[in-house]
Amino acid sequence: MVDRLCTSLAGLSLSAIRRYTALAAEREDCIALTIGEPDLPTPAPICEAAVRALAGGSTHYTANQGSASLRAKLAAYEAKTRQLDYGPDEILVTAGATEAIYCALTGVLDPGDEVVIPTPAFGLYETVTRLAGAVPVYLDTARTGFQLTYEALCAAITPRTKALVLNSPNNPTGAVYTEASLAAVCRAVGDRPIFILCDDVYRGLCTRPCPDPAALPGLRERLLIAQSFSKPWAMTGWRIGYLMGSAPVIRKLTALHGHILTCAPSMLQAACETALETDTAPMRETYAKRRALVLRRLHAMGLCCPVPEGAFYAFPDIRAFGLCSEAFCLRLIAEAGVAAVPGSCFGTEGHIRISYCCGEQTLERGMDRLEAFLEKLKQERRT
Repeated sequence: MVDRLCTSLAGLSLSAIRRYTALAAEREDCIALTIGEPDLPTPAPICEAAVRALAGGSTHYTANQGSASLRAKLAAYEAKTRQLDYGPDEILVTAGATEAIYCALTGVLDPGDEVVIPTPAFGLYETVTRLAGAVPVYLDTARTGFQLTYEALCAAITPRTKALVLNSPNNPTGAVYTEASLAAVCRAVGDRPIFILCDDVYRGLCTRPCPDPAALPGLRERLLIAQSFSKPWAMTGWRIGYLMGSAPVIRKLTALHGHILTCAPSMLQAACETALETDTAPMRETYAKRRALVLRRLHAMGLCCPVPEGAFYAFPDIRAFGLCSEAFCLRLIAEAGVAAVPGSCFGTEGHIRISYCCGEQTLERGMDRLEAFLEKLKQERRT
């Protein structure tokens, strides 16, 4: 067991995103466009609710599954905003979406199982899959416009497949799965005993109404939906998320969660009830302006970049400059004072991820430096 665990942990270190953020911190006046960390403050009503909860004595355990009050309000919120029919007994309150994903995958996987992970993808899926003794199977979506196809899914699914991960809007591309992609999922999965883990943490940051993976028809009993308060309400440090699924599965995962965490902090759960009543439209408008700025500048530089329909990332193509994405990002930090994340960290070479979680002036300065760096690379290739 120890040997297997050490093997699983062998490649584990500071996350790649954190690594490039740390490198940026080592260079004076480096602009870090790496972390998906909203620079906007948590809305005041939510903070005030936490203070009231503390003053009112919310300093003790809730039920392992989360407070009955919050779960009831989450059920009502999901029904109102997404027309999802999950009762309070089908919701587990977790320490952010990270723990939700950890509980979901470790709870359903056995050693040797396979998990289909469409790439580019956030590295957590691979890490947790390996920690569970399971095997990640990568499905490259870069060749199909970051969308899923029936043929590609069928090629990735085997008799050992236990789970499929869907992340829409996607980190790092901001791409949203189309109706055709979701239809391909339904057709490919069919009646197979495969769980579908929907990582929906950026759903609240869509720029328009989008197809909802959590509404896949005929698959409800196999869906596990991870959500978080972190991104839509700028509550990353609060570490509150939740997992939705069928009641029998959530009961089992609650037992696992109870041995990991006992319960999420009670006063923070109380504040999250206020978050559900807090409008996030002003934040979405801010991100939309930043997205327009970044896309305008990238396109003016001649960089091909898919238009992100959600989240707060751009994923431009840098293959024309003859550098792998890691070499590109290391030089970008050292020579231009801008930090981005290599596409290789998400399983897709030839791209970089740029986070537009900072103010417009900072983004303009970062784009100026990136543009000058690209001109330098062009000169090198001419000589």
